[in-house]
Amino acid sequence: MHDISGKRIAIVATHGFEQSELEVPRDRLKQAGATVEVIALEAGDIKGWDTDDWGRAVPVDKTIDSVSADDYDAIVLPGGQINPDLLRVEDKVLSFIKDFWT
Repeated sequence: MHDISGKRIAIVATHGFEQSELEVPRDRLKQAGATVEVIALEAGDIKGWDTDDWGRAVPVDKTIDSVSADDYDAIVLPGGQINPDLLRVEDKVLSFIKDFWT
C-alpha cells in the first residue's frame, strides 16, 4: 500500500450509503496515512445500508456547507441506491464536486 501521509480525503455521503463502500475506503485510506473526513448534508450521524436493511451509523466530521474543495486532495463518493439519489439533487454537493475538478 502506498504512503499517502499528508493527503486529505473527503468522503461525501448521506443516509443510505452502501456500508462497505464508505467503511472500507475510509479505513484503508487512514491505514495508508491519509486524513479522512466524512462530509454530509447535516451534522451528527448518517446511517448506512447493509445488504437488505439499514446498517451502522457513521459519525459526520463536517457538513457540506462548511468545507471547500480546496481543503481536499481527493473525493470518495460511496455508492448504493439511496445515497447517490439523495446527493445528486443537492446543489451544495454538486458545487463541491464541480469545484474540486476546476
